[in-house]
Amino acid sequence: VRLVESGGGLVQPGGSLRLSCAASGFTFSRYAMTWYRQAPGKERELVATISSGGASTNYADSVKGRFTVSRDNAKNTVYLQMDSLKSDDTAVYYCYWPSGFNWGQGTQVTVSS
Repeated sequence: VRLVESGGGLVQPGGSLRLSCAASGFTFSRYAMTWYRQAPGKERELVATISSGGASTNYADSVKGRFTVSRDNAKNTVYLQMDSLKSDDTAVYYCYWPSGFNWGQGTQVTVSS
């Protein structure tokens, strides 16, 4: 199993980024996927979850209305569109496959002027 995140970087407050997580080694379309993040000195927290078909999504209260999780099962990829970014969103963002207990390596998102 391999989960590879990309799309992180430095962005100004109010800006946007789209993270991608390319999955391989399992039947991606059968499973829910999640995004977590971990800020310096804080515990890892659940950001968003998407069902196997993409019809059902859930978000942490802190990102609701600003972040959108989606997936393309034909490409074995899950996305996290992040808009109206704040400094509090600065963290390493991880893709996680709950059923297999597999994590990606993470991608750094820094929101700063």
